[in-house]
Amino acid sequence: MTPVMRNTALFGLMAALLIGTGMVQGWNLALTILNMGLISAILALGVNLQWGFAGLFNIGIMGFIALGGLATVLVSMPATEGAFAAGGVRIILALILGAATIVGAVLVQTRMAKGRLRALSTVAVLIVGFFVFRAVFDPGVEAIEAINPASTGYLGGLGLPVLIAWPVGGLLAAGAAWIIGKTALGLRSDYLAIATLGIAEIILAVLKNEDWLTRGVKNVVGIPRPVPYEVDLQQDVGFIERAAGLGLDPVNASTLYVKFAYGVLFLIVLLLLLWLVQKALHSPWGRMMRAIRDNEVAAEAMGKDVKGRHLQIFILGSAICGLAGAMMTTLDGQLTPTSYQPLRFTFLIWVMVIVGGSGNNFGAVLGGMLIWWLWVMVEPIGLWLMGVITSGMADGSWLKDHLIESAAQMRLLTMGVILLLMLRFSPRGLIPER
Repeated sequence: MTPVMRNTALFGLMAALLIGTGMVQGWNLALTILNMGLISAILALGVNLQWGFAGLFNIGIMGFIALGGLATVLVSMPATEGAFAAGGVRIILALILGAATIVGAVLVQTRMAKGRLRALSTVAVLIVGFFVFRAVFDPGVEAIEAINPASTGYLGGLGLPVLIAWPVGGLLAAGAAWIIGKTALGLRSDYLAIATLGIAEIILAVLKNEDWLTRGVKNVVGIPRPVPYEVDLQQDVGFIERAAGLGLDPVNASTLYVKFAYGVLFLIVLLLLLWLVQKALHSPWGRMMRAIRDNEVAAEAMGKDVKGRHLQIFILGSAICGLAGAMMTTLDGQLTPTSYQPLRFTFLIWVMVIVGGSGNNFGAVLGGMLIWWLWVMVEPIGLWLMGVITSGMADGSWLKDHLIESAAQMRLLTMGVILLLMLRFSPRGLIPER
């Protein structure tokens, strides 16, 4: 079987799994899996760009996804009335002072001769700058968070269409990636992994604790949507008539319509990104990146700016993750900082890339959709399997109860087994790099 036929068969199998899910368990579930599968495929593309093209081991993916979610709040949510007047100016002034403190410390380090005086001057600038920053910043935060904290208590956003937040999420993640890359990309791969994970945790700590920005653990709900609300469709006479013509009740039809509309938007973004990264892969730039990945020393000897190219692709991959994070928050309709966990937003994405095929963009897409389908479906399949295994056991048996309760953990076991099997028998993935 030729590679094209094999790849077509694999994507056909993925389509069959989604169609089978719709026929057996309902099209609502199938479309839900499809939408998150498309977002997961975009995330896998971003990670594949970093790892598959350049060999950069980034395990701080969840931080960039969270920044994309933050972008939806900053762009699409309406501004909280009176919040900016109460403390917004102080916060902006404090951020400027904080940046000036950092610049001042850098200038001291670069302009003064090495020695104890330079070290003491740098420490003095940082300490004085910190206390000045807090003196301006804290009153502004307290004033903003005091404004109706039960429902707002934060600055809010610009009130723009939520679709604008998607590229802004990519830009926000790209900016963070530039800062991280300038400091961490000179490290070895294992140290880079530790650094990116630590910085991702810092980003999440900010989102959880800075109520004036994200409402913290109280969450931001009611994020505007790019598609109609179900309740509006259910009150539309034309929509009700079309649903009746298809034999659907308005409630079910409106849910299917909204999820299908999301799926179309996500598919357009995925196809556009896939086309762009394929063009990049087969360009001289893509061949250079793979040469750097395979042998950095030889590439540097040929005059290539290895660190500069690493920074470039690190920013691009992170921007894609930020874009996907904004799409995910839009789909959820709320920003929940506590939901960003390494297992879901880092480990699972890496499993998608490894299973699909590192270095192959189509493999990343396939891995993203397949692993997400398994992540959702393994638990009900596990419950069914445990029901079959324990069907002959007496009711109330400790072993039967234990096996049925353990079915909820089948997700983790299955992901681990799949990863081990792939690394043992097909380390290049389902669709290997060519």
